[in-house]
Amino acid sequence: MQKLKSLAIDDEPLALSLIKTYVDRFPALQLCGTFEDAISAAEFLKYSQVDLLFIDINMPDISGIDLVRSLSVKPMIIFTTAYKNFAYEGFELEAIDYLLKPIDFDRFSKAASKAIEYHHYRSTSNQNNGESIFVYSEYRLVRIPVDEILWIESLEDYITIHLQNDESVTTLMSLKKILEKLPEANFKRIHRSYIIPVKSIASISNKKVKLRFGKELPIGDSYTQNVQELLKSS
Repeated sequence: MQKLKSLAIDDEPLALSLIKTYVDRFPALQLCGTFEDAISAAEFLKYSQVDLLFIDINMPDISGIDLVRSLSVKPMIIFTTAYKNFAYEGFELEAIDYLLKPIDFDRFSKAASKAIEYHHYRSTSNQNNGESIFVYSEYRLVRIPVDEILWIESLEDYITIHLQNDESVTTLMSLKKILEKLPEANFKRIHRSYIIPVKSIASISNKKVKLRFGKELPIGDSYTQNVQELLKSS
């Protein structure tokens, strides 16, 4: 597998040294350079393309968020910060993850592994392979195993993905957009507010779908044809 070209930007030399040490322990990562100021890093990025940025949010000349926002071609981003309260702007930039200083290797490893996995996901010709999808939630990228999805619910501008073991993930996305990420044959929209996995259907009657674990969801009038197609194929 081709290595991910990485860049580290932080005004603290010790932080840069630590990231370099951690990156060197990942065969899938290649550190192309380190910078102690955002201006020099921005100049480098004008002429050199990288896959992944480790970048501090709080720097004296230009913030990490402002630097990322200025890039015409944005690599994957892992923000590093000494502050627990992340800036909302960072959420808009769809960071892979946020690492809170001082960064330990186990936490770094999780973030780096997520970036490597997401890079592989994006580079796969058929993303709807039925295994996992990725969404942004709570300021970081989250992997969703497709087989664990019970149903998906729309909440105005957000959706909640209900998973096994009473877990759920809420993300800023439309049902139309999430449906494009899912294997087409395995998921159907049955209502303006609901998407369900076909395999979870126990029965269909009285304008309701009953799922195998007991949940009942309404069928919207404009989605009746979708449900009729399910009946024909069952």
